[in-house]
Amino acid sequence: MDKKALEEYLKKLEGFEEILSEEDEDNIDESFMNEVAETLNKLTSDSMDHVQNSQQGGNPNETISSNTPYEYTIGCKFKKLHEDAVTPTYSKKGDGCVDLHCVSHVLNEQTNQVTYSTGISLEIPSGYVGLVFPRSSIRRTVLELSNSVGVIDSGYRGEIMATFNVNTGTNQSTIYENGERICQLMILPYPKIKFTEVTDLSETDRGEGGFGSTGK
Repeated sequence: MDKKALEEYLKKLEGFEEILSEEDEDNIDESFMNEVAETLNKLTSDSMDHVQNSQQGGNPNETISSNTPYEYTIGCKFKKLHEDAVTPTYSKKGDGCVDLHCVSHVLNEQTNQVTYSTGISLEIPSGYVGLVFPRSSIRRTVLELSNSVGVIDSGYRGEIMATFNVNTGTNQSTIYENGERICQLMILPYPKIKFTEVTDLSETDRGEGGFGSTGK
């Protein structure tokens, strides 16, 4: 992305800002907001291509093929709350999630659940959310992540913990022990949704078809 392309983006964004400052919020239509979103998405994509080309030693003003994979990083602060806490890390190149280790666990026999403490807290960047998933190794245990997928909002500063249901109806007999990897964390950006109440929704092929409507 060269200087001219960047100047064109800036000019377009300044035009958006001028319209938004002059118009009442209720008068901004959906097509305008879609145009803003499309421009921002294109700017983000071009910026990532520019950074990757620079890091690879190429000409940053050249366009990278869309077939070329790229990686980008964001910072995420974390705090260790326990001396045995382990820094979240990726196990292998290309992994989408970092592993979370446990420092302690408590078994509740009344609810038949076990709660694991990771000994860390996070400061997830604004505009991002953390999603906690079970690891594939869970199939070798009697455990099931109680809420299926954990959600960590960017404003949360408490310890990351995970509660599992103990499934006594399996042939397995093991649970995770202290020091082991218990789950995996993915941090993703998300859009801020503005809901608009309407009297009618657009027509689709599926319509109101619910559970099982698409067949087996």
